[in-house]
Amino acid sequence: MGGFMQSFWMYAYFVAAFATVFSIKWLSHPSTARRGVIAGEIGFTLAIIGTFLRVEVSPSHYVSILIAIAIGAMIGAPMAKLMPMTSVPQFTALSHAFGALAAALVGTAEYYLTDAPPHGFTIVALIVEVLLGFLTFTASLMAFGKLQGLVPSPPITYKGQNFVNLTFLACGVVLGIWPMIATAPIWVFPAFTVIALIFGVMFILPIGGGDMPTVIALLNSFAGASACAMGFTLGNHLLIIAGALNAASGFILSVIMCKAMNRSFANVLFGAFGQAKEKSGVKGEAKPVHSASAEDAAMMMLNSQKVIIVPGYGMAVAQAQHKVRELADQLIKRGIDVQFAIHPVAGRMPGHMNVLLAEADISYDRLHEMEDINPDFAETDVALVIGANDVVNPAARHDKTSPIYGMPILDVDKAKHVMVIKRSMNTGFAGIENELYHDDKTLMLFGDAKGMVADIVKEIGAQSPMSS
Repeated sequence: MGGFMQSFWMYAYFVAAFATVFSIKWLSHPSTARRGVIAGEIGFTLAIIGTFLRVEVSPSHYVSILIAIAIGAMIGAPMAKLMPMTSVPQFTALSHAFGALAAALVGTAEYYLTDAPPHGFTIVALIVEVLLGFLTFTASLMAFGKLQGLVPSPPITYKGQNFVNLTFLACGVVLGIWPMIATAPIWVFPAFTVIALIFGVMFILPIGGGDMPTVIALLNSFAGASACAMGFTLGNHLLIIAGALNAASGFILSVIMCKAMNRSFANVLFGAFGQAKEKSGVKGEAKPVHSASAEDAAMMMLNSQKVIIVPGYGMAVAQAQHKVRELADQLIKRGIDVQFAIHPVAGRMPGHMNVLLAEADISYDRLHEMEDINPDFAETDVALVIGANDVVNPAARHDKTSPIYGMPILDVDKAKHVMVIKRSMNTGFAGIENELYHDDKTLMLFGDAKGMVADIVKEIGAQSPMSS
């Protein structure tokens, strides 16, 4: 029995590794996402139990481990419970920060506490682990600050910034290589960690808040790579598998996000996209817009056969997802086909709109990705845009001078009628005027998304199904 218990951790890690793989697979689709979460929870519960049973972990360590778990639970549980769904991007950034910090601290402990200095491949993995861990920690905190409004969202730039940043990173790499090839002075490793921490801040400063979806995905990849390197440092196969999966999936997602915006990594990381532009002293001719009321919107939708709703960040800010569900329910009750069109970069993180709409109990069957829903706009009576901006701008198709030229967009302008709920005519992240708002078939519904949708629902409710 004792022999089995001593080797149980290996079986636990084996099952946990498979659970991690299936968790990532199931999380890729809304219909299986819950199953993926459960698989991940089971896998890492087994990993924790297995860790307790490892020969290297003596009973004297149990108290320290349990105290650490309790402290983490006391911080994490309230965050997960109290964090509103609209703040999921901020929560994700903090999760990356804490995970990366844990990996970096483990690497630091391994560097100082082992009897013999690490050497060979182990020291290489340890340096990578610490560099990516500390870098991701401060970068993720900065991303959280930009998303939460604690740090200015526009890019913070200065002349020669990219050169300074890369030079600073190069100094960190040199200090990191030093312990790999020779015995380094005592000051080298602390200096290396400080540079990694500072570079994380420098890395995020020139990136605008609107690019945080891509940056969050990239930081997720960095955190995974740090965990994977930690696995090599500790000889832990589960950490290697889980970290590699996390690193690969985060990188692939960031590539998908860049493709969805028709932009390169270099442009996202170094282009200062979203920087405030100086206003020209010459004002051009004001283009007309057609505004409408909630009553007008209600009557137009009641006289439709098909409505496509396009959610955007404005819906998230107003926390209007539950009112949007009420609107959809009212229309469906009257026999109107209602679908939702989701752009890959709508909101502040990948899947942000899906999360909000799912939280409002809107059926997954009605949520459609851009490629699937775009052909349907030409046969749609009304396209209702709620707080989306650049992702529905027709200029992306034809204006070669536009910063969003070539970006795949939702073909909202091809619908028979378009209605846009927006607080004002202010531009979106790209800082350009949206041609859609001046189209003759577009009606602008100015106001808070939650309040405006609530008014539309009220107007529809005042109409009996028979009269509509």
